[in-house]
Amino acid sequence: MKNIKMTQSETASITLSDSNSAISAFQIWKGFHWSFIIQIQGLIICLQRFERSLVSGNLAMAQTELTTATDLMLASGAAMQLAGSFSPRDYAQQVRPSMMPPQVQSDNFSGLMSWEHAALMQLWKRLTPAFRTLPAELQPQHQRFVEAYLMLATSHRAVCEKFGGDSTGSLRFEAGNAIDTLDKFAQLRLQTLDPNRRGSHHCPFSPPA
Repeated sequence: MKNIKMTQSETASITLSDSNSAISAFQIWKGFHWSFIIQIQGLIICLQRFERSLVSGNLAMAQTELTTATDLMLASGAAMQLAGSFSPRDYAQQVRPSMMPPQVQSDNFSGLMSWEHAALMQLWKRLTPAFRTLPAELQPQHQRFVEAYLMLATSHRAVCEKFGGDSTGSLRFEAGNAIDTLDKFAQLRLQTLDPNRRGSHHCPFSPPA
C-alpha cells in the first residue's frame, strides 16, 4: 500500500471534521482566528527585529529574523485554512451573524479594524525600500518570505470563496465581490513585499495577460 504523508494542517482538519458534533463552527472560527492573530503579532516582532538588524548591518541576524517571519507567515496561513473547517451552512447560520449587529457595534465589521493589521501594513510599507535593495545574502530568505505570503493570501481567498465570497460582498464591502476585493489587496501587498519582482513566483491573483 502506498504511504500517504499528511501535513499538520490536513491532519488537524480531519480531526476537526470528526469532532464537529462537539465543536461549534463559531468556536472553530474564533479559536483559529485567535491563533492567526498571535502568529501575526509574532510576525510584527520578527520584522521589527529584521529592520533593526539591517540598519546595524547584522546580516546573520537579519537572515534569522526573516526566516522566522516566514515560518510565522506559513503558520498564520495554516490557521486561516483551519478557521474554515466547517460547512457553508454553518458559516451562514452561526459565524456570519456573530460579526453583525447586535453582536458587534459596527455594521461593517472586518479584520482590517484590528491594530495588528494596521501595524503590519505600516511595517510592510516601511520595509519596501529595504526589500528593494536587499543584499544578495538575504535574497533566498526573502523569496521564501514572499512565497509564504502568497500561501497566506491563497488560504484567505479559499476560505472566502468557500463561504460565498465569489458571489457576494464582505461585511465591510457589501456592494462589491469579496474575492475581487481580496485579489486587489493581494496584488498591492505583493508589490510592497517584492517591489523588484525578484522571485520566480507568479501571483495567482493577477489578471490574465
